[in-house]
Amino acid sequence: MDFLASFFATDFLGQPLSLWAIFLSVVTALLVFDLGFLNRKDHEIGVRESLKLTGVYISIALLFGCWVWYRLGADDGMDYFTAYLVEQSLSMDNLFVMSLIFAYYGVPRQYQHRVLFWGIMGVIFMRGVMIGVGAALIHNFSWLLLVFAAFLIFTGIKMVLSGEEDNDKIEDSRFVKFLQKHLHVTPFLHGHNFFVREKGLGNTSGRLQATPLFLALVTIEIADLIFAVDSVPAVLAITTNTFVVYTSNIFAVVGLRAMYFAIAAIIHRFIYMKYALALILVFIGCKAFYAHIFDTKIPPFISLGLTLGTLAGGFIFSLIRTKSEAKAVAKMVMEQKGKD
Repeated sequence: MDFLASFFATDFLGQPLSLWAIFLSVVTALLVFDLGFLNRKDHEIGVRESLKLTGVYISIALLFGCWVWYRLGADDGMDYFTAYLVEQSLSMDNLFVMSLIFAYYGVPRQYQHRVLFWGIMGVIFMRGVMIGVGAALIHNFSWLLLVFAAFLIFTGIKMVLSGEEDNDKIEDSRFVKFLQKHLHVTPFLHGHNFFVREKGLGNTSGRLQATPLFLALVTIEIADLIFAVDSVPAVLAITTNTFVVYTSNIFAVVGLRAMYFAIAAIIHRFIYMKYALALILVFIGCKAFYAHIFDTKIPPFISLGLTLGTLAGGFIFSLIRTKSEAKAVAKMVMEQKGKD
């Protein structure tokens, strides 16, 4: 017992191992419950089921944030909620990319949850590495935080000045072409399998082959890695507490992927959210410079309040500006149903 108490009291990345064990236990329980009970069989996840699952993930993330507040103090608690909001908002664009990837590889809706679920495993590992490296670099070279801050300000300004989203097609991606050239891939899906041993079509030995479902999984993982280049510096500019950064990141990504089936079809209604996100990135970058110049941090409650207010404003503005378009689409759908 003394050995266990001593072991869990050991410091790891600034916090006792016991805190990390509690977090990993919560996430593991969520994933086991998701795959082992809710989605044991492949099925098409509807909007209602997606919203229920999202509600569970968000509720647990918020409860965990309250626990962080209790264990680590009010400042770390508010930093957790700010980081959680920023990460989840920045990941919204990732949903649109996911839908494009699924469409390109022809992944039916009943198999999409399986890809997203196993994709979370990769996210947990990759975000851990990126956050750990980033935090270590900032700890040893504090001036790097200003580089991150400048990058965030540049990214925010670029988001405001950019026009429409790039129309590059998935099939034009060099990475996709590389995968298709160097992997033995079956021409068709094989249920929910990522790999199969398929004979025929020049493969008489029955060697192991990847399916398009595996290519979709790898492509989504790479897309998430690219998005993390923006989101990880943003959260590290909010706080350098590795525990707060990592836990908020993982809970946000897990919750957003559960939300995918509910909002992927209406992601176009939030096109003006990018301006709200741009303002948040610029604010976070300026906040880091302010702290460096004046040797004092902006209080966490101000950061949390501005983040909440800006996101709420962008959300409401987007819904108002796209209201007429949504009505037109709904009218076309109803007319089409009438003809059928």
